[in-house]
Amino acid sequence: MSTPTESTQRPTVLVGEATEDWTGDAVFYEYTAAADPLASGTTGPVPVHSFPAAVHAGGPTRLVPLDLSARLDVPYPATSPGLLASFAVIRPGERLATEPEATSELYYCLRGDGHTDLVTTGVAPLRMGWGQGDFFTLPAGYDCGHVAGDAGVLLYRVTDAPLLRYLGAVAVQPRFAPTRFDGGEALARLAEVEADPAAEGRSRVSVLLGNTATPRTLTVTHTLWAMLGVLPAGRVQRPHRHQSAAVDLITGCEPGCYSLVGSRLDATGTIVDAVRVDWEPGGAFVTPPGLWHSHHNESGRPAHLIPIQDAGLHTYLRSLDIRFVPGD
Repeated sequence: MSTPTESTQRPTVLVGEATEDWTGDAVFYEYTAAADPLASGTTGPVPVHSFPAAVHAGGPTRLVPLDLSARLDVPYPATSPGLLASFAVIRPGERLATEPEATSELYYCLRGDGHTDLVTTGVAPLRMGWGQGDFFTLPAGYDCGHVAGDAGVLLYRVTDAPLLRYLGAVAVQPRFAPTRFDGGEALARLAEVEADPAAEGRSRVSVLLGNTATPRTLTVTHTLWAMLGVLPAGRVQRPHRHQSAAVDLITGCEPGCYSLVGSRLDATGTIVDAVRVDWEPGGAFVTPPGLWHSHHNESGRPAHLIPIQDAGLHTYLRSLDIRFVPGD
């Protein structure tokens, strides 16, 4: 019996001649079966959901994510497909560290004062002070330590981290500089808008936050959109809709303030079969993309709200598609 030689033991297909089929993951769908995964139930909708102020009451220093990942069927914390909102509770004199996997962070200080230490490669550490009513935005690339003053701090925070997780991307380049929006100036600008005689006929009485780094989208960052608004006593903000998801923070209101959310309007411009979301100071709620929503103040005092959306991204994509009821 002969022993195989070295030449007979070699593969019969030489290196460079092997081919791979590569079709193992390929799928074909008939058009009507896959054109609208939301309608077919393959993709779940963004839910109308409210988070009470109790979620951030008391307790130790911590980050409280407003997490709807189970409803959205994603394996990472998310409030909407592209946004993660949280409350940051920081006890007096304590520090909360964040290392976000995001291109944009937006903070609003509901209570207290303090500062944020910013550390990034190649730059001397920075310190940004802030207080109640201030907004501030932070770009990618910074490790942050938020430190509370003597009275403790409650911050509201929204990032675009879920968008990056979905894309499998890592933010490596800051798209804007760390920026603080003075709360006193913001309220003064809002008061000017409210005092304008034309405000009586406007759908919204509000100011939008912008940045010199976003001259085309006119938004607070390249992905996020933010508004400081007032709903005067006895007023209704008529139905409107947009393709960006919104997480609305209520900073102040009396009982009798609420939103109505639904998919259809009747002939009078009223939302049909609406879901009612009652407002609560320090609470937040999600308004899904594409649904009509109206805001109502049946109390005797003005109410204030801060909607934050992924409308910076949608504005860049030309997909925001904001609409109002006829006549507004």
